[in-house]
Amino acid sequence: MIKLSLAKFEIFNTVVELGSLTKAGETLGLTQSAVSHAISSIESEWGFTILNRGRSGIHLTSNGERVLTYIREILRWNEEMLQEIAYINGLEIGTVRIGTISSVSIHWLPEIMKIFNENHPSIEIKLMEGDYDDVEHWISTGLVDFGFVSLPTTQRFEMIPLKEDKMLCLFSEGHPLAKQKKISFEMIKEEPLIKSKKGSDNDLKRILTENNIVPNIKYELSDDQAIISMVENGMGISILPEMVLHRVSANIRIVELEGDNYRTIGIAATSFKTIAPATKKFIEYLKSWLREHTS
Repeated sequence: MIKLSLAKFEIFNTVVELGSLTKAGETLGLTQSAVSHAISSIESEWGFTILNRGRSGIHLTSNGERVLTYIREILRWNEEMLQEIAYINGLEIGTVRIGTISSVSIHWLPEIMKIFNENHPSIEIKLMEGDYDDVEHWISTGLVDFGFVSLPTTQRFEMIPLKEDKMLCLFSEGHPLAKQKKISFEMIKEEPLIKSKKGSDNDLKRILTENNIVPNIKYELSDDQAIISMVENGMGISILPEMVLHRVSANIRIVELEGDNYRTIGIAATSFKTIAPATKKFIEYLKSWLREHTS
């Protein structure tokens, strides 16, 4: 069997990431015809179809899914080898792929990335933002080098805890409980709850379960600011992490919950021992910045 080139693997991986032959070509500086030829060449060599092409776009076949993990692993090791060679020669190159959640993207990453880019301009940072489930999936499939998650994760990763983020209760200004100094779970168990959608609600589910509360869920939304707006307009209450509650309206009342209720933000990877030099350097910057800026 002829050994396929890393270039074709990169093309296949980029098509899957972007869901389009055209977008993959634009990203890689290739024509759509060249991208299509590379995919066809892989399929011809392997003897099975790896992508379905239809009006709804590009989709992996079941066989394509089976080989994609190996391809991403090959590309990852190649990237790490190139970075190691550059490091030996006193150079800094590479790409750091990070899975992130909204609150981290807003509060931490802009300043960290600015400082990092100023000191390491030849290292490229790529971000993918989603919910907890998305980030864990990207880590497990090799789409990102590491990701920001809520601990504990649902999968077996190596993890580094970074910050405990207090979970707080939100009320509209006119709500009967808005003037309370502290809220018990008994007080809110019947209240209509506006919560984050599945995949972003791991922390809330955990603390409700720990306190034997079956919530009265009224709405499930994907955007934290939309949740806050709904609470402000009296559509229900919510429980959200402190990090997402910056600059909230004066019409919102934030009240502490009884007990110690936190989400623990951390980073996770399949292995921190084998990550590339550029990724290790970024994580060092991240931890240093957090020591200076968070308590």
